[in-house]
Amino acid sequence: MSAGRPKPPSEAAANSSHPAAPVGAVPRPPGWWATLRAEPPDWIGKLLGLGCIALVLLVWWLFTRGDTATSRPISPEKLPSPLEVYRAIDGLPEGSLTEGIIATLTRVLKGFGLAAIVGVTFGVAAASFRGLAAFFQPLVIFGRSVPISALLPVSFLFFGIDERQKMMFIFIATVPFVFSDTVKAVSLVPERYVETAHTLGATRWQIISKVLFPLALPDIVTGLRFLFGLGFGYIMLAETLNVKAGLGFLINTAERRSNGPQAYLMLILIALLAYAFDWLLRLFQRYFFHYRKDL
Repeated sequence: MSAGRPKPPSEAAANSSHPAAPVGAVPRPPGWWATLRAEPPDWIGKLLGLGCIALVLLVWWLFTRGDTATSRPISPEKLPSPLEVYRAIDGLPEGSLTEGIIATLTRVLKGFGLAAIVGVTFGVAAASFRGLAAFFQPLVIFGRSVPISALLPVSFLFFGIDERQKMMFIFIATVPFVFSDTVKAVSLVPERYVETAHTLGATRWQIISKVLFPLALPDIVTGLRFLFGLGFGYIMLAETLNVKAGLGFLINTAERRSNGPQAYLMLILIALLAYAFDWLLRLFQRYFFHYRKDL
């Protein structure tokens, strides 16, 4: 019977309301917004970041708008408006902001630079010789777990209250994290590279210096980028005593004088400085490690 005869594929496609896909056509992949862990295009990523900043400023303005304190959703004593924070720069003593930025940057760069040298060196060694990692593990766990404020009086006892104490406080606070991140970066280097180097007759030192460290270096720099911002946060504690310049000193001075806008201004400047250094380090990564598309 003809009623039960299936139609040929060409006839079925002709009678269908949806045209058939061309034979051999490659389906289009979903967009980055519909794909897990997909990076947006660079310009879209920058626009999204600017959109986040704009949203924060908008919410900040909405909660601080009003001509009087009683008309504002949040009291100006708790949260000044963006315009009040911007104008607070005029109330600073002449030259104090530049002097404070230079003083804070110097302390952070010295302390974190020492932590980077020591932490990366011992981290590479510990990741290469696991017995060394087991030896340092109790100290690293202690350094990562102890409240950072508890280390402040200890640093006073051992290093006094001068500039050396500020540098060593940043060093003690950040070196356990630099060490741990370096060990992790070196440990993630695939074992096949080590086996290939062994096969070619490389010594242990050659494997460490020409295989493990170079391959782990991009991820080590990524860890240093993030930890540098941590050092900026810790310097505020170090600048609470015996300093006459620094962003932390300016914050403490503003708080003692109940000058909220100046305190918020210093916090924003600290965030901008940390972002600027992160941006510079990322440029360094992309230039020297251009083969890593995930940086």
